[in-house]
Amino acid sequence: MAQAAVVRFDSWVDPVFDQTLRAEPGIALSVQAMPADAAAARAALREARVFHVSAAKDELPAHCHVSEALLAECPALLCVSSYGAGYDPIDVAACTRAGIAVVNQSGGNAVSVAEHTLGLILAVTHRIAESDRRLRTERGFSRESLTGTEIAGKTLGLVGIGHIGRRVAALAAAFGMRVLASDPLLADAEIAARGAQPVALDTLLAQADIVSLHCPRDARTLRLIDAAAIAGMKRGAVFISTARGGIHDEQALAQALAEGRLAGAGLDVWDREPPPLDHPLLGLPTVVATYHTAGVTHEARRNMARISAEQIIAVLAGQRPPRLVNPEVWPAYAERFAAAFGRRPGPD
Repeated sequence: MAQAAVVRFDSWVDPVFDQTLRAEPGIALSVQAMPADAAAARAALREARVFHVSAAKDELPAHCHVSEALLAECPALLCVSSYGAGYDPIDVAACTRAGIAVVNQSGGNAVSVAEHTLGLILAVTHRIAESDRRLRTERGFSRESLTGTEIAGKTLGLVGIGHIGRRVAALAAAFGMRVLASDPLLADAEIAARGAQPVALDTLLAQADIVSLHCPRDARTLRLIDAAAIAGMKRGAVFISTARGGIHDEQALAQALAEGRLAGAGLDVWDREPPPLDHPLLGLPTVVATYHTAGVTHEARRNMARISAEQIIAVLAGQRPPRLVNPEVWPAYAERFAAAFGRRPGPD
């Protein structure tokens, strides 16, 4: 295997990823069949410098997740690259302890996910999906039984205002909405520059007519929107998530919707994907459900493949990657890179 070996398993990626890497001198891309067990996964990755891994945890066998056990069998590995903006199958802390950089493709699908978010908002508030379902299966109901709600003049609360959130804020402003945002990673001035009024999370939940999640899933945000947070939402509000499953409590949300405390929900992400057919949220007419497809457009898939290939090339050329998930790894990573290639990577 070549010195700078990049390995991915054979789940679908846009062809531009393979084309870009195979055109780069000094990089050997290996596309391996999905390993049947942990031993096969470790054997496939033993000499890899970069592992490009699916961001969808439930589409990837558990033995292919980037765990401490897997890393122990991959002494050459310098970088783990996620296919997407999320990195659920990657144990980032274990990578950091091992001196391995973790990179994602944040921002690469922002346009598609933001558009999907607005689509869910409109589908719920204008009862588009509900009208479609009833028109296909019923007769004798009145149009007034499907009366919707305009979003102009309403308040949208964004939990997180990164690449996607700021795009949603711009689209919401075009619809005449007031936009609030809560993001502990950003200063108030930066939130304002991104098109939203900065507020604390509890204020956002109490005031927003529509709450939309755009934060990463990590230890800080897991179950962030729990039963207490949902109880703190404005009565009659709408809940939207195109972020990650596990950030909101699905059972508490289902209960609030069933009791009429919330008016509806648009959900693209789930604890388990796809959710079971008997999931309580799928039984509610006020829920519009999609299958983690917000970023699944031709444009987004191609863009994610292109920027991930370019970032891997930059990493192996010794540059600091622009989407480094664990920046605290850099000193240890730099030492390991220097030992592998005889030169230090870019500035610390």
